[in-house]
Amino acid sequence: MSGASGAVVRRVATAALLIAAGNIASRLIGVVREAVIAGLFGRGADVAAFTAASAVPTIVYDLLVNGAISAALVPVFSAYAEEDETAFWRVAATVINLALGSIALTVGFLIWQTPTVVMLLAGGFEPELRELTIVMTRLLLPSVFFMGLSGLITALLYARQRFLLPAFTTSIFNLGIILGAVLLQAWLGPLSLVVGVLLGSVLQVALQLPGLRDATHVPFLTFDLAHPGVRRILALYAPVALGIGFSIAGIVIDRNLASRLTPDAIPTMRYATALIQFPLGLVAAAVSFAVLPTLSRQASAGDEAAFRVTLAMGIKVVLLLILPATAALAALGAPVVALLYQRGAFGGEDTQATARALLLYLPGLPAAALDQMILFAFYARQRTLTPNLVQGAAILIYAATALPLLMWTPLGVAALILANSAQWIGHALILYLLSQRLVDLGGLRIGETFWKCLIACIALFCVAWWLGNALAFAGPLAVLLGAGGLGTLTYAGVCLALRVEALDFLITTLRQRGFFPTA
Repeated sequence: MSGASGAVVRRVATAALLIAAGNIASRLIGVVREAVIAGLFGRGADVAAFTAASAVPTIVYDLLVNGAISAALVPVFSAYAEEDETAFWRVAATVINLALGSIALTVGFLIWQTPTVVMLLAGGFEPELRELTIVMTRLLLPSVFFMGLSGLITALLYARQRFLLPAFTTSIFNLGIILGAVLLQAWLGPLSLVVGVLLGSVLQVALQLPGLRDATHVPFLTFDLAHPGVRRILALYAPVALGIGFSIAGIVIDRNLASRLTPDAIPTMRYATALIQFPLGLVAAAVSFAVLPTLSRQASAGDEAAFRVTLAMGIKVVLLLILPATAALAALGAPVVALLYQRGAFGGEDTQATARALLLYLPGLPAAALDQMILFAFYARQRTLTPNLVQGAAILIYAATALPLLMWTPLGVAALILANSAQWIGHALILYLLSQRLVDLGGLRIGETFWKCLIACIALFCVAWWLGNALAFAGPLAVLLGAGGLGTLTYAGVCLALRVEALDFLITTLRQRGFFPTA
């Protein structure tokens, strides 16, 4: 390996390590955030109002900035950063002005029309709860400006290959919410969560500003929409915006239906979803860390054979990691919920309700994880339209599942959770079928990996469930340490005995990155 190529590999490895570390930290702190909210507010109506209200700034941020970061901003910014510094800042300044101007107009309009927005999102709330949601939404909307600015700075820093500060923006955002809730709940009640979001959004910007220390000659007043770089960003982002539009429709439908159930429905879904997102985020980080950089280089080089092998291995690694996480949560869901949430305003009944919701979300967890890996394949080939059209089909699957279950069964919130699982499974199946036109994965032993991991998961579930019941008297921490630990060892042992190929690959990759000592 030449010195230049070795430097590139080391840079990619360092970037992947920092991004993975930031992702893991953000997931961990995110769980702490939910535990704090649960302890202070339980599954009460205040959490329902905050969850509905906080969806509005998130939707605006995702639509105007977040969706463009990886699909459009970073690729185009990176090209100019390597070739022409002056053009880089000209494009960057134009995009920043365009994005912040769009945010200002959108936020102003939504503050004016907040009652209508809340009616769309939470039309089933009682009048008093709806008024609280309106107040929260109006107070939260200014945070979009700082969230958007933070996202734009992230794109600039990634393009200039500065990964440390952006990697921890979500972590510091979650810390802001935790601080606001813990320090101000006694005086502001649920509005302390709003203050926390505002604080977190400001901290995101403050954290990253030192990364732009050399940006001393930025043409801030530039607004060159005719520049080829700006036009390229808009062209790349258009399909992504379509997919985000479908996602927004799904969020609106889901929140509106949930608001028509009991007030604890939305909080229950929130806490259970946080537990689903934790392993999902960790698996996505692990797979990106191990596979995605290589996959992108192979797609650019047109190496079809290597692309097939790498993508198949990525899918196998996802199966290796997400299936045991699903089995463990199925066996130990109640102790997990009790350990993380059961304190303060969150009691035993809340634990049981959240654990039941978690169990219903679990069928969709493996599908959601596999879905991300297949998306990597489309994005590595710069095919952004197809996966975003599939998102529209997935929303139809959700509606076709949720509405009949709500109308013709007494399932209540369980109907919405099952519909979410059906949506994730449907999206993954459709995308996988369409990916067959993108790359042929036949003969690469993906099915073999699935069945071997499934056998190991059955062993994990049996051991964890039996030992979890036996240790229930000792409390949730002892259950998770004992049953979870032995279940994990059982899974690893069975995988080794069955010679699961993905396990060898993952261990080798982590060893190459310095996580394990080499022999």
